[in-house]
Amino acid sequence: MIYYILVGSILSAKIFLKEITTIFKEQLTNEQITASTVRLIGEDGEQLGVMPIEKARQIAENEGLDLVLMSGNSNPAVCKIMDYGKYRFDSIKREKELKKNQKIVELKEIQLTMRIDQYHINFKLKNAQKILQDGDKVKVSLRMKGREQAYSKNAVEVVENFVNALSEFGSVDKKPEIVGRNVIVVINPKKTK
Repeated sequence: MIYYILVGSILSAKIFLKEITTIFKEQLTNEQITASTVRLIGEDGEQLGVMPIEKARQIAENEGLDLVLMSGNSNPAVCKIMDYGKYRFDSIKREKELKKNQKIVELKEIQLTMRIDQYHINFKLKNAQKILQDGDKVKVSLRMKGREQAYSKNAVEVVENFVNALSEFGSVDKKPEIVGRNVIVVINPKKTK
């Protein structure tokens, strides 16, 4: 956690906390490693063999690099000679790139009624097309009110017609299902290459 302190005037000081969240897992280095013997890997990936920890630390120190514990669960523990600061920086940079390139798929809902007219269906179809083209999922729900529950087949038909009109932009895993007073279906976007 990194703390930034900004002092506004002599009488008042404001403290702003900013936590850098990364998935990077800190690894044990140099004196933190408690294993008695280690399997040592050189900076270029060369196997240097199994040796006592003191000798491994000495080799790393002579090269001006760090001894980093790569796998503490194996017997003997596996350590690598590297510039730990550079390794950590590159790992965090890689994680940020992966997060930046990640697309989070959202589920957006479109609500219909049994007595919806064609103008409103066209309007909602246009909105659903935009959502699917953006790569998000669409949840289509139709709520039946009062006596409409007796005509649930008609409600399913309205939803199926809506889904069929979107078949060019998305696909459905399951047929529309009746859940209580609602008819629900989820439309997945088609994969674009």
